[in-house]
Amino acid sequence: MKKILFLVSLAVALSVNAKNGVTVNVHADNPGAKINKNIYGQFSEHLGTCIYGGLWVGPESSIPNTDGYRNDVLNALKDLEVPVMRWPGGCFADEYHWMDGIGPKENRPRMVNTNWGGIVEDNSFGTHEFLNLCELIGCEPYISLNVGSGSVQEAAQWVEYMNAADGPMAKLRKENGREEPWSVKYIGIGNEAWGCGGNMLPEYYADVFRQYQTYCRDYNGTRIVKIASGATDYDYEWTDVLMRKVGSMMHAVSLHYYTVSGWVGAKKPATGFSDDDYYWCLGKCLGIEPVIQKHLAIMSESDPRHRIPLFVDEWGTWWEPEPGTQLYQQNTMRDAMVASLSLDVFHKYCDRIQMCNIAQVANVLQSMILTKEDKMVLTPTYWLFYMYKPHMEATYIPVDLQDIDVKLTPNERYAANPDEGATRPLPLFSSTASKDASGKLHLSMSNVKLDEAESVTVNLEGFKANKVTGKILTSDQATDHNTFENPDKIKLTDFNGAKIDRRSGAITLEIPAASIVTLEIE
Repeated sequence: MKKILFLVSLAVALSVNAKNGVTVNVHADNPGAKINKNIYGQFSEHLGTCIYGGLWVGPESSIPNTDGYRNDVLNALKDLEVPVMRWPGGCFADEYHWMDGIGPKENRPRMVNTNWGGIVEDNSFGTHEFLNLCELIGCEPYISLNVGSGSVQEAAQWVEYMNAADGPMAKLRKENGREEPWSVKYIGIGNEAWGCGGNMLPEYYADVFRQYQTYCRDYNGTRIVKIASGATDYDYEWTDVLMRKVGSMMHAVSLHYYTVSGWVGAKKPATGFSDDDYYWCLGKCLGIEPVIQKHLAIMSESDPRHRIPLFVDEWGTWWEPEPGTQLYQQNTMRDAMVASLSLDVFHKYCDRIQMCNIAQVANVLQSMILTKEDKMVLTPTYWLFYMYKPHMEATYIPVDLQDIDVKLTPNERYAANPDEGATRPLPLFSSTASKDASGKLHLSMSNVKLDEAESVTVNLEGFKANKVTGKILTSDQATDHNTFENPDKIKLTDFNGAKIDRRSGAITLEIPAASIVTLEIE
């Protein structure tokens, strides 16, 4: 009976909400924590054409490049103001031996990438190439050490090579053309140690972490942030064990969560998807919030002062790849919506979440950039990240939403976890807000509905609006995407539809279906 009453009340709410529109209450008088810019981090793995062909073509390439880095990609990443980039993996990290990727390129041994298609790589993109790339685009490097198939000595020497001013590894670095250390501070102790990083039990990995972190020394004034290889989505035991066993030694713990239909068999399509697939995807994407809540609650039991932050260092969509490729997938307006909703969640917990790394920067999974020979496309996800740049390093401003429609979407975990319920509630509107150092307020809003514009009223508490401008990311269909033939089908454009009511101070606007708007309010 309760279920019937809930469904009836929900149906009534839907009919009323659709008529009245959405109200967004912005609580500028109750600011929260700073939104760490590292939440907008990127991830680059030796997978498919992410590195070779995506970031790196080599100095001899006919494709315009700077010291081997594609100029078009380089400039796009500079414009995005990438704060941090993770490398060399992913699963690749725990088979990567860094000494094979230094010195004269003609002397570097080739290797088989056994995780991703058995492709033979020539190691032309190694430590120097990655760290110099980070310098060129102005971002912090995040290095994942080889714990699965490497050694403590190998890891210790790599840190010394990158960070020491003097000593045997510094001497070797200088011989290879780099005088000054790079001062790398983000060091991951392995990757997915529960899976491709060694198939370890949490208790065993805890001991391994204790050992490896001991020999990750601080050099030359650089304080290393030692990041524990954390859980995959719903593995709460892993987090519990790590926090109890090594919480005093770690500086952060990671979490991986993908919007994926499952790990066995074919994935859902990247394009040409149905309306049901669209809504399922966004319901799955928002499923990260209760996952984050549970992991943070477990972390708080061992760390009540919240000393240790959570790094969501792999996240994004995972669709069926294009035939004959390694995880190359198109990127639609739906993917931009996933990025928007996910970042809204990360902002909400920005007092505890200090870094996130979307997978991946180019040509793999939910990428920023697609390349084909000398052509480049910026994806809808790229433009969403570009739109959200004002939130980086700004102060989080809480919002609450009234009169939003809710859709129930299938929960693919129901068969194995009936306590979670057969459906997930999907709010059809999302929002986040921040205030920057100059005092400007930025409000981002996503209308999730596929077939209906949303009327919005924004009430500002503790802030008087004198001027409002905006940007919008939109397209005719959620399946729309940019191609090499039509690279600008989806692009960030000006939004002039927001109006200030001079009597009430409220802002009114209408957001098209499946669209995202960011307002700048002064």
